Amino acid sequence: MKKWIISLSIVLATSSGALFAVGDIEAGKTKSAMCLACHQVDGNSTNPIWPKLAQQNAGYLTKQLHDFKSGARKDPTMNGMAAALTDADMANLAAYYASQVSSAGEAAADQVELGQKIWRAGLPDTGVAACASCHGPAGAGNPMAKFPRIAGQHAAYSAKQLKDFRTHTRNNDSNEMMQGVVQRMTDEEIQAVAEYSQGLYQ
Repeated sequence: MKKWIISLSIVLATSSGALFAVGDIEAGKTKSAMCLACHQVDGNSTNPIWPKLAQQNAGYLTKQLHDFKSGARKDPTMNGMAAALTDADMANLAAYYASQVSSAGEAAADQVELGQKIWRAGLPDTGVAACASCHGPAGAGNPMAKFPRIAGQHAAYSAKQLKDFRTHTRNNDSNEMMQGVVQRMTDEEIQAVAEYSQGLYQ
């Protein structure tokens, strides 16, 4: 019994450290010099095909960097950029970008009605869950579950990610959750929800 308690204590201690490890914002700011060409100094990229990193959940960012380094998530540029990063570098970069403020986006007016419907209520007829159930009503995400902040994200980037999940080009989602959701979405529905989420702001 005593050995079991000691073993459990060790597991809890190490898992808690992994869950609550906090990076160094200043060290992350220094390291971000390698990222600014695409993501800008504050993480608010101006090119819509590159994601905004500002205000993104740190746990999500850290996971993505690990996945780029391991090859679990594939992107020719990011796989190369992440290759030399240490665990500390990743935690620091994530802490820095999480501390920044995301710029507001604007949704295309003709996409709002359908996008809002999918975001808030999903598509019951085809079994598509509401985006808000994982990413929150205002798109802030769920830090503990490592579900990303979507609010204000570039529509072009979000739409590409959803389509990549649909084709399994991107498959580093937890329990294939996103892959399953987008299998039942049309291009029109993907574009509408990407536009709507671009206009969310918190």
